Amino acid sequence: MQGYFTEPRHDALRQEVREFAEREVRPRIPEMEAGRRVEIDLVRRIAERGWIGVTVDPAYGGMGAGHVARTVIIEEISRVSGAMGAAVQASILGVAKIIHFGSEAQRKTWLPRIASGECLPTIATTEEQSGGHILGMSTTAVRDGDDYALNGHKVYVGNSHIGDVHGVVARTGTGRKDLSAFLVERDRPGLTLAEHKTAMGLHGFSFGKLLFRNCRVPAENLVGCEGDGLRVAHSSSVLYGRPNLTAVALGIHKAVVEEAVTLCKERRRYGKPLGELHNIKLKLGEMKHRLMTAELTAYHAAHLLDQGAKCDAELYNAKYFNVEAAVQSAQDCLNLHAASGLFTDRPVERYLRDAFHIYPPAGTGEVQLLRLAQLALGTYRGQWSERLADKVSLQAQRN
Repeated sequence: MQGYFTEPRHDALRQEVREFAEREVRPRIPEMEAGRRVEIDLVRRIAERGWIGVTVDPAYGGMGAGHVARTVIIEEISRVSGAMGAAVQASILGVAKIIHFGSEAQRKTWLPRIASGECLPTIATTEEQSGGHILGMSTTAVRDGDDYALNGHKVYVGNSHIGDVHGVVARTGTGRKDLSAFLVERDRPGLTLAEHKTAMGLHGFSFGKLLFRNCRVPAENLVGCEGDGLRVAHSSSVLYGRPNLTAVALGIHKAVVEEAVTLCKERRRYGKPLGELHNIKLKLGEMKHRLMTAELTAYHAAHLLDQGAKCDAELYNAKYFNVEAAVQSAQDCLNLHAASGLFTDRPVERYLRDAFHIYPPAGTGEVQLLRLAQLALGTYRGQWSERLADKVSLQAQRN
């Protein structure tokens, strides 16, 4: 949304990220698609640019550039590679718990390392049996002297196999909401990684399983207070998870439309470019319409976050629409290619596979609609964007 929700500094950042993505990321895509291994070196190289610390206060070494800038970075990386866009957003998501709930000691310890690219954080809340139902988790953290002993597992953890510190939410009591959050370093005894499993898309990205077997964590690694786990999980998901994934979907969507335009110009039917056929123009027009609307919802929501405004509804709506629109446009683009789109010499089949991966995390489409219905009915219980507005808008106030 150049010139509307963005400023010249955002445009300069976009150009910087785009040039990096084209130069450093695009040449690695064939290798990532063929090998389907976790891409470590490239993610580290991206982190070294300081982009993981885009919302970290400059007092801790971060960019302090705000949420529109965050959207720009994730979108531009995702436009080239959905897998690397997913990796970037997963670690930016992992920063939220420390910014919003971390102690001053935790901020001073972790945020400078994250901002410099030395440390990749994650957040781990989901379990196999409970899925998106956070209150149904069974992983426990039992106080034992100066430590907590963690037992259980977490699945679908973004950057699971390259993360340096995991934000783990576990049960610290028998009550329904007795959940707490902990910073668990990757080399803690008792923490192991399940073998990396390849998936339909996002090849090069890891979203795997963490196993805890009497994993002892110092009490000083508790994020916030006991019982804050639900707040840590929900606020991270709403204020960072939704807009991050919105930006990934938007980047993929932009690449899809660019690919469709290229096809319509280069392929000929009945003696003329494919794009001159009336029915093809209509289909391309629909794709452009979806992309423009998706971009508007994404940047509007990010802009409101930067202003410290009440915007949970806009965040839910942006995630819902961007994912649905990206998948539909990728399907339409594949249809335009017909049989040729099924082969890997064209990227459209990768775009479709990657877009499907953005649907479940931070809530499926149905979850976004449920939250929007609660907002419409007046039964939604408070807005995270309002509760944490002072910290969310800190950088916006300084820029």
